[in-house]
Amino acid sequence: MYDGSNSWQINRIPDMSDTPKTLHNSDVCGAKQNVPDIKVVGNGDTYRLLCKASSQNEGWMKSSKAMEIPGVGCVVQVTTQQRNVDGTYAVAEALTFVPGVKIVPDDNNGRKLEKI
Repeated sequence: MYDGSNSWQINRIPDMSDTPKTLHNSDVCGAKQNVPDIKVVGNGDTYRLLCKASSQNEGWMKSSKAMEIPGVGCVVQVTTQQRNVDGTYAVAEALTFVPGVKIVPDDNNGRKLEKI
């Protein structure tokens, strides 16, 4: 980060490997209860959770979320997180647009995509 002088300052990211990651959050309301320092800008629930599976003990989480564009389709995001042996996390995400679908309720309080 440039501090306005003739020198550059590098902001170090604190080592969070000793802080357990909360893997079971499914919406902003729940995250606010579980993550005391969370900061949210805009509608944190723009993407609605379709389905999610996680294991705190094994350190992994997989989820699918969708943002509906009414009458058009959905932007779908899939996320996988895996705890590494050193306690850090590897994260992989992918986004795609699915035309002609909407979000509807599904089993176990989840949601799914259905043709419009």
